[in-house]
Amino acid sequence: MGHFRLLVIGNGISAYGSYLNMVALNVFVYHVTGSALTAGLFMAVRLLTSVASGFVSGRLVSRHDRKLLMTGADLTQATALLLLLLAPDGARVGLLFALAVVTGACSTLSQVALRSSVPEIVGAEHRARANGLLVTGRSLAMIAGFASSGVVVARFGYTTAFALDAVTFVVSATILFLLPVRTRSAAPGEAAGDSGGSLLSAYRALLGAAPLLAVMIVVRAVDGLGSSSHNVALPIHSSDLDPGHPATFISQFWATWAIGNIVMQQLSGRLLGRSGRTAGERAFIVGSCVMSAAFIVVFTGLPTVLTVVAALVAGMADGFTEIVYVSRLQAAPDAQRGRLFGLSASAENIGFGLGMILSAAFLDHFAPLPVVAFFHGLAIVLCAVVLAVLFRRGRKEARHEATADRGVPTAEGHNA
Repeated sequence: MGHFRLLVIGNGISAYGSYLNMVALNVFVYHVTGSALTAGLFMAVRLLTSVASGFVSGRLVSRHDRKLLMTGADLTQATALLLLLLAPDGARVGLLFALAVVTGACSTLSQVALRSSVPEIVGAEHRARANGLLVTGRSLAMIAGFASSGVVVARFGYTTAFALDAVTFVVSATILFLLPVRTRSAAPGEAAGDSGGSLLSAYRALLGAAPLLAVMIVVRAVDGLGSSSHNVALPIHSSDLDPGHPATFISQFWATWAIGNIVMQQLSGRLLGRSGRTAGERAFIVGSCVMSAAFIVVFTGLPTVLTVVAALVAGMADGFTEIVYVSRLQAAPDAQRGRLFGLSASAENIGFGLGMILSAAFLDHFAPLPVVAFFHGLAIVLCAVVLAVLFRRGRKEARHEATADRGVPTAEGHNA
């Protein structure tokens, strides 16, 4: 785990640059063009590229060296930022949209490659703990990146922000390149990872072989709808609670959520260990239900103490489901992992992007509570259905095993 901790540090450094960049670039686009529409298009291009990149990344990760892919993705982003810094003012708008494509594609590729590699780097039995370290590192980077972005841009300017971002990618690439880690399976037949054929047919075969994983990915996409709804609704709800200080509630919520999220990520990584297949799926579904329910409670207007508790529970459930979900997908054979995480990345980005559009439209006509309750309610209903199916299947399997233990012949055995 020593080498992996260094990898976590490098990944956290690049993640800090990514979150800093996310804020700085969005503001810079509006600053350069003076158009809210152009700024919106920039974010749309970045999101759509991330969606498309998920499918392509799955295939690349299955066929090529993952360590080189991650290193190349970091260096590509650093180069794109350097070109933006050196470009004349007249060429910057076009380069900004090119940068949106590069960052969207490369960030997704790095995420898919790293998640697919974790069991090979640390061993399958340590993957839950490793995921806890990775997700915690990225969570801390997110907090630091968002918190410092305004200070860096205001005090030092956009040039310094972009240069700092480029440096973080170079540092991450250097650490990764120098680490003596194996990112692919050494088992015969595992490394090929691609049987050819069209991309669509490959994903159909994959999901046909692992239908429960497909269900988990769908739940994750619906969770994205819910997440987007509370992200859009939070500023409105906060303004309704305290028009004079609209940032107060948002700050309290995200600080509390982050504490619960990080604490549970560490606990989950240490305590979960290697989950069984059904236990992992059920834990993920239950955790998703709790998370969505807690987010709904946050918007009900309860006293501050109870709202803080709900935010803490939401953060803890969010951190728990993240670890369980990633660890469960990593239980798949190495040859399938890249496509699974690529499909997952696309599904999550589709859910979040679609939810942002729909939530914004609904919030023009409805209060935050019904909008958040509707989208998170969809996730709860879906989770309840899946949990009922898993419970029913578990009872059938238990009855079948009990019958076999008593020596009672099954219908097939009797007919034979």
